[in-house]
Amino acid sequence: MFLFIIFIGLIVIYLLKDIERPTNFPPGPRWLPLIGNLPELKKLAKSLGGQHLALSELSRIYNTNVLGLKLGSDYVVVVFSYNTVRQVLTREEFEGRPDNFFIRLRCMGIRRGVTCTDGDLWSIQRNFVVRHLRNLGFGKKPMELMVKNEIESVLTTLQQDNIHIGKTLAPVVINILWMLITGNQLSTNHQQLDRLLDLFELRSKAFDMSGGTLTQYPWLRFVAPERSGYNLIQTINKQLDELFMETINEHQRNWNENRDDDLIYSYITEMKQNNCKEIFTYEQLVMVCLDLFIAGTQTTSNTLNFAFLMMILYPEIQEKVHQEIDQFLNGDNLTYSDRHKLPYTEAVLLEVERYCHVVPICGPRRVLRDTILEGYHIPKDTTVLISLYSVHKDQEHWKDPEVFRPDRFLDSTGKLLSPDRLIPFGLGRRRCLGEILAKTCIFMLFVEILRKFKITQKSIDRKPIEKPLPGITLSPQPYRAQFLERHSERIQ
Repeated sequence: MFLFIIFIGLIVIYLLKDIERPTNFPPGPRWLPLIGNLPELKKLAKSLGGQHLALSELSRIYNTNVLGLKLGSDYVVVVFSYNTVRQVLTREEFEGRPDNFFIRLRCMGIRRGVTCTDGDLWSIQRNFVVRHLRNLGFGKKPMELMVKNEIESVLTTLQQDNIHIGKTLAPVVINILWMLITGNQLSTNHQQLDRLLDLFELRSKAFDMSGGTLTQYPWLRFVAPERSGYNLIQTINKQLDELFMETINEHQRNWNENRDDDLIYSYITEMKQNNCKEIFTYEQLVMVCLDLFIAGTQTTSNTLNFAFLMMILYPEIQEKVHQEIDQFLNGDNLTYSDRHKLPYTEAVLLEVERYCHVVPICGPRRVLRDTILEGYHIPKDTTVLISLYSVHKDQEHWKDPEVFRPDRFLDSTGKLLSPDRLIPFGLGRRRCLGEILAKTCIFMLFVEILRKFKITQKSIDRKPIEKPLPGITLSPQPYRAQFLERHSERIQ
């Protein structure tokens, strides 16, 4: 009996300790033992329509730009407002990545690649990728040529009746990434490609930026492998591993020391010539490919998807874009450098990035050492989530953030303003690697499609819904559109 009382007492002490907030930890709701704030956050996210909205509501309730939570056993801090977000994005102590079950599962068992690593491994892998993508024409004419080739293909597809835009654009972005990584074109009729697109879509809706339930309760994979999303991630990992290893093995067979015409050949050369055998491995190469594939596919295609949705919902804005394209391009071949000729069109795309916020919460980051943020103590290894949504919807700065108004990015003479408060690709050393590719794809596809087509709906179709679907990334609710050729409307 005495031992039983001691046992119960120890449990009570543990539970009381578990609900205790660290000294000077940021304000936020009280948490429960073992599960923390997870049930409350999930319930609020479901009722409001997304985790980013739930976190913003908690920030409002507790009147703080640094929100302190506990999800399962992990301390989690969420930051809001431009000044606080900028600090986290640019300060070295916030450059880490969490080392939890979900991150390791995402990396097929151990942290690898670029996206999910930190420290020396991250720096070496990132520097290699940046250097060799530049050598392959990243941000230069060769990349523009890849984009143009894909545009020619998609313009033909869009002439079909009642197009599902999301499913039409995603393969275009994947193919450009595939060519940069492997040197080959992946057929848009490839059944495996269609399956991968479906899996990526499921993945983006099954998890949130804190990793979902699996991060806090890894044991759920044994009792609920389907519902927890464990089987989904395993399926994605298996298919992508098979897809990339098939291509890597082919490169290995054809490799010689002079081959550097794609990222895989360059990486194999590095593996053979570099003394750091544990850093440059086939497992690392698969994960680097996966990182580029996942990061570039949905964010770029979803931004374009939102852009065309806005053109349907705001036909007067679409008409202004048509007029500017007709007046200043005058049938010339389009290059990315032509964007300065089309300030209103550029302003429309900036407003799409601000208003539609494809990535409302970025991160997660891991605090590398105890630090102070906005006067609050942030313990080492705390997970940090970054609300880009709060920056792009800031009432004080934007005045009317809930209004889709491209003119906010133009001065009184119609020139493009520098969008300092617009940071969809992040800031600092962890700024998105594929930013220039994304911007090039978005601008050139948007302009070429609107140069040729007027985007509308069939009169019998229900008007598209502006509210996005929640997930790791946000996407428009499925809609269909008609692309009507507009040759006769052009200004001669």
